[in-house]
Order: sequence, then C-alpha cells, then structure tokens
Amino acid sequence: MIDINYKPIGFVKVDETNIPRHYNSSDITGKIVIDEMYLPGLLDIKKGDCVVILFHFHKSPPFTKDFLRRIPPHGNKEMGVFSICSPVRPNPIGLSIVKVLSIDKNVLLVKHVDMIDGTPILDIKPYVKPVFDCNKE
Repeated sequence: MIDINYKPIGFVKVDETNIPRHYNSSDITGKIVIDEMYLPGLLDIKKGDCVVILFHFHKSPPFTKDFLRRIPPHGNKEMGVFSICSPVRPNPIGLSIVKVLSIDKNVLLVKHVDMIDGTPILDIKPYVKPVFDCNKE
C-alpha cells in the first residue's frame, strides 16, 4: 500500500462556533491564513473570485466500516458515505467553495465558510464553472 502524507499549507480562522454543514448553506465569513512561504502562489487570486478549498477534517473520529452507511442529518434513509457530505470518511478530506471578499498578503477573507476554527488547509484550487449540467445528461 502507498503511504500518502500531506502537510497543511495554512489554517482557517473563524469566530463563529455554529458552523453549517455545507458551504451552500453558509453566509459565515472567515479567514484562510496561508503560510507565507506560499505567498507567490496566491498572487493571481482576486477579490470576487471563488476558490475551492481542500481541507482536513481534523476533528473527525477514526473511520471504521460502521461509517460506510449513515443517515445524514437532513435525511431519513441510510446512505453510503460516498453519496453524502459526512465529515467521517476513509480519508477525512473536505471540499468547500468560498467567495474571496478580500486578500491581504497571505490572508484571504472569504464567505460561505463551513469549516471550524483551526481547520488545516491542504490546497486551494480555482473554481471552474462546469461546462455541462450533470442533471441534464
């Protein structure tokens, strides 16, 4: 088996403690604070951009086969972990899309935060609007 290791490139700073479970239902603002060594990688991110944040669910319990099927908080039937947004996953990686409100050096002020304070950031990617609609194909 391959051993895969990631190191955070930064962390989330947010004052709110009642965090929504998904970015689509969040109006919360917070900061994505990136290690200054990555500053050149942030130079083309601008106010108004949407970006994809990949993060580590650092507060999730260890995954066991008991988490393969769960009833999500918004549902009434058991579903597979790969079809829901559960933070308890075989690899506890989360994905959020946030809107950049401002950027000051290595700090992005963003909206639609669904991550708790101290969440480790693994990567930032550009948001690319899909050219197809999965619901229509």
